[in-house]
Amino acid sequence: MNTDLTANPQAATELHRYAEALLAHLAANGSAPPSPPGFPDAPGYWLPPAVQALVAVLAGDDPLEPLSRAASRDQQNTALFLCLSLAVAGHGGRIHASWLGTAFGELSLDRPVSHGQRALWLAAARGAYGPAGKIFVLRKLDALAVQDKADTKQWVQALAPGEPSVVVPPSLVDFPELAEIPELARPAQAAAKLARLRARCAEITSARQADQDSSTPLTNRAGSPAASWAEDEPLAILRSLVGLGGPAGPMGSLIGHLLDDLRPGADPYLAAIALHVAAPILKGVADALAADTQLTPPDSVVLPMLGYRIELRPDGPDEASLAAAERTITTEDVPGRSAPWAAYSLLLGGLGCLAGALAVGWLAVLAVVLLGVGGALWWRRRKADASDARYVASQLGELKELADGAVWALHAYAREADTRAKQAAEDSTELTRILRRGPRAA
Repeated sequence: MNTDLTANPQAATELHRYAEALLAHLAANGSAPPSPPGFPDAPGYWLPPAVQALVAVLAGDDPLEPLSRAASRDQQNTALFLCLSLAVAGHGGRIHASWLGTAFGELSLDRPVSHGQRALWLAAARGAYGPAGKIFVLRKLDALAVQDKADTKQWVQALAPGEPSVVVPPSLVDFPELAEIPELARPAQAAAKLARLRARCAEITSARQADQDSSTPLTNRAGSPAASWAEDEPLAILRSLVGLGGPAGPMGSLIGHLLDDLRPGADPYLAAIALHVAAPILKGVADALAADTQLTPPDSVVLPMLGYRIELRPDGPDEASLAAAERTITTEDVPGRSAPWAAYSLLLGGLGCLAGALAVGWLAVLAVVLLGVGGALWWRRRKADASDARYVASQLGELKELADGAVWALHAYAREADTRAKQAAEDSTELTRILRRGPRAA
């Protein structure tokens, strides 16, 4: 509270009491309570004559005399008090155009937005001052050329957050690895992003503006207690102005407010204003995304399959890459096996013992043992060779089947590209139309 009241504690208490009752009445039914006889004034303090001016405006009387006294003491606070009070009371149409300009002051990209500016911004966006109030805020923002200093990615991310890292088009559902190849991913990613931007912008501009008109209290249909309003709401700023609120919280930057206003779930009235500011940025983004969807698919791509790099062409998988995969399978994936010399030696030894058994009988027993062990080793080796051959054949067969399927998927992707480009062109055109309509459509 202004120290001008410290000399008269009784007057300060009375002024506090009446200011609190005034704000409660404004928020509840848009009227002012009866003022006590001999309403206290404090030389040099703007609030007492500002309250008298507000009461006169609400009663339909001439506020010139108290308004002049209040403005001579603090012109900006007086204007801010009157603009916010009339907005909360639902009589924003009664403000004088000069009051809004004085109360709002100047916006800057280099300075935080004051709480009073944000409250006026919100009130104007919600229609508290009619079309003229909204146009006033739009002109203030347009004058700063925000788009010249903006980070395009930030605006796109604010409008459509949570972009998937990979977009898999229907044609590549069975081969999602193809969707990760940059030449194929870029058009699909661009088309998906463009569709999401169009949907979000359409959501903003199709949202109904306030169901209430300027004759009803601003955002107070439920009669919310003043203490429960957020700090950037008009009533909360009024409480701070008259000394009833706590210290103000941190102030946000202009671009920070605009980005927050664009995010899903933000106030639709503020979103419409922010979309108007972001329109030139988004128009350029839409054109670039539409161009990306028209990129021609590459003539060939290389795709890892079963651990082998296979080149895929429109006429089928490249034979050279398949042959290289076969060599890798047979030389690296199948264990190298030397000739079964042990089995051959045992078999030859067994035959020799069998021949000598005619002269020495016990050699027949040794021949049977050697022939049995040698035959078992030879048979085991044959089974291993057959297993290796089956593995190579199955790997090559599966590889060829996958490669053929991927080639057909690429053909489907190419056919799908025309449809995707046409849809992207339609999305870009509609997005441009939405941006041209601007906040008027909301």
